[in-house]
Amino acid sequence: MKLKQLLILAVFAPVALAFGQGSTNFQSGVHYQVLSPTQPTSSGPDQVEVAEFFMYSCPACYNFEPFVEQWDSMKPDYVNFIRIPTVWDPGVRLHAQGFYAAEALGKIDEMHARFFEEMHVNRNFLQSEAAMAAFFGQFDVSDEEFASAFGSFAVHTKLQRADELTRRYRVSSTPSIVVNGKYVTNASMAGGYAQLTELINELVATERAGE
Repeated sequence: MKLKQLLILAVFAPVALAFGQGSTNFQSGVHYQVLSPTQPTSSGPDQVEVAEFFMYSCPACYNFEPFVEQWDSMKPDYVNFIRIPTVWDPGVRLHAQGFYAAEALGKIDEMHARFFEEMHVNRNFLQSEAAMAAFFGQFDVSDEEFASAFGSFAVHTKLQRADELTRRYRVSSTPSIVVNGKYVTNASMAGGYAQLTELINELVATERAGE
C-alpha cells in the first residue's frame, strides 16, 4: 500500500466510527447550508443519498478523490453515493458527457480515476470529441461504440438532469457534497478534505436518525 493511501486510511480510521454517533463539531450556516425546501433525490426511502458534484478538470476534485474513494469504501449499506458532473461551460460539459458515456458503456468504474490522471498527471485535457474518443480507445472502446454512447439520447438526458440538479441544489463550486437533498457543503466550508468526510458522516447520521 502506498504511503499516501496509508496516511488517508489513518485519517479515516476514527471517522469511520462516527456513523450513528452524532456530534456538534459542525454548525449549520457555517460548515454547511440547509436547503429549503428539501429537494427530492433519486434514492429509495430507506437510503440516505450522498451526491458529489465534481469536474474532471478541477484540481480540488482531483485532490479530494482519494478521500472520497476511501469514504465510499467504508460507508454503510444504507448510504447511496452518486457522482454528478457539472456542466457549467462547453469544456466541462464535454467531460461530463464523457463521464456518462463511460457509464453507459459499463466502463465508469474502470475509467473514473483515469479521467483525473489523464488531465492532471498526463496533462491531456480532452478538449475535443476526437481526443475523448482516443482516450476511450485505451479501454477497448471502438470509435463506433464511443460515438454511439457519446451522442446517445440517454447521455444527453443525463446531462440535462445534471444541469437541473446543479441549479436545484445551488451548487456554486466543486467539489460540493449534497446529503439527502437537504444539506450542501464543500471542503472550504468544512475546513478541509478530511473534515468534509467527517461532516458527511455526521449529516448522514442525522438523516438516518430522522432528526
